[in-house]
Amino acid sequence: MDQRIDIDWTSCQGHGLCAELLPEHITLDEWGYPQVDGTPVPARTVKRARRAASDCPALAVKLTVRGAP
Repeated sequence: MDQRIDIDWTSCQGHGLCAELLPEHITLDEWGYPQVDGTPVPARTVKRARRAASDCPALAVKLTVRGAP
């Protein structure tokens, strides 16, 4: 099982905080909206990924678990 970052595009308002908190996984496009690289979040980065999700002003960033148990 791995953890990945997902964006709820209907909620995202392009604040860009997620990219500041997690630049190795999230960049911003030309309009300031996040682009997620789609790779699994390594264990050493999970804490910051959770912070990016909880600190998102629109609550549009999600950290999801994928894979079979």
